[in-house]
Formats: sequence, structure tokens, C-alpha cells
Amino acid sequence: MTAVRVVDQTGAGNGELQLSDAIFGAPINTAVMHQALIRQLANARQGTHDTKTRTEVRGGGKKPWRQKGTGRARQGSIRSPQWTGGGIVFGPTPRSYRQDMPRKQRRMALRSALTAKAQDGQISVLSGFELETPSTRAVVDLLRAIEAGARVLVVLGSHNELLERSARNLAEVRVILAANLSVRDLLTAETVLMTRDAIEHVEEAWS
Repeated sequence: MTAVRVVDQTGAGNGELQLSDAIFGAPINTAVMHQALIRQLANARQGTHDTKTRTEVRGGGKKPWRQKGTGRARQGSIRSPQWTGGGIVFGPTPRSYRQDMPRKQRRMALRSALTAKAQDGQISVLSGFELETPSTRAVVDLLRAIEAGARVLVVLGSHNELLERSARNLAEVRVILAANLSVRDLLTAETVLMTRDAIEHVEEAWS
């Protein structure tokens, strides 16, 4: 069993929690993690880029000069690709960058990323976060107390409006639900702070 520290909302230690080896102690498959990351980045692309070919550029209907007798190369349109302001050859056009990946491989990638974070000691468990009003200072003090890295990922099992509103002004902190956890979020975070219900959701969903 993999043990991680449990902290309260002030950052004080509150014991340890044993995590399931099926999720946080699985074999690390670097190739599958890389494939899952590339897939996520590709699927995030809009693919709306577009360039105009010579048939789409406005103008150029008249032949610039007569075919023979000028001593210059023959030209049929000032919108040919070799002209300034002409069409683009083989330029990007709207397309879909979407990639598919089997569900078993996606789950394997998430288990690998969680295992890597657990082995590096970058996962902590938050026992609770309760305030009367949202407070960004409370989140800053918490992260400072646990010596969090420059990029922090907070994973919730269900919505916690106080915590979400308290952390939304911090550019280095990203708050997501466990159901939306991705390989990119895990790999780019230096510290992963998960609530107890987030741990339960992950172990139940991916074991």
C-alpha cells in the first residue's frame, strides 16, 4: 500500500492515508502516458486555420500581359502563388485533429501518472476545507504550509464552492473534479492535493 500524508486546511499534518496499489502503485507505462498526452493536446485544437488558394483570392481575372513578344515569362494571373498577394500552395485548411484511444489505455495512462506522482511524494490528501466566506489567503497559507510547488492541482470529489472561489484568483492553482482528471493536468502539476472523496472516486472508478 502507498501511504501519503493527510493535511487539514491550515496545512498541519493529520496522519497518513493508505492508497490502493491498483491505482497509486500500478506499473508506470511512459509510452501510454505520452500517447494520452498527445491525444489530449490534439483534441484541444480547433482546427479552424485556413488559407486561400489562387481560386479564392480576390482579383486576378485579367491576364497581366500578352502571352508573347514582351521578353518576360508568361503569366496568366497576378493571383498565382509566385506573385505577392497571390494564393497559397498547400496551405492549412480547416480539419479535425481528433485522435481516438481505447478506454483501457486511457485508464492505464491515468494510473501511471498517479503512480508516478505518488512515488515522487507529490500527492497530499486534504481532510477538509471549511470557511464562513471564501478566502484566497487561506489557500495561500495552506499551500505555503505544505511547501507546494509552483503549479498546484487541487482535485475534488464534488464541488466545494468555498474552495473553488478561494483558489480562482491564484494563477498557479487549478481546481478540477476527480471525474475530469487528465494526464496533462497530472504531469504539469508539481503538487497534487486531493480531497478524501476525490481519492474514493478515483479508486472506485479506475480500480
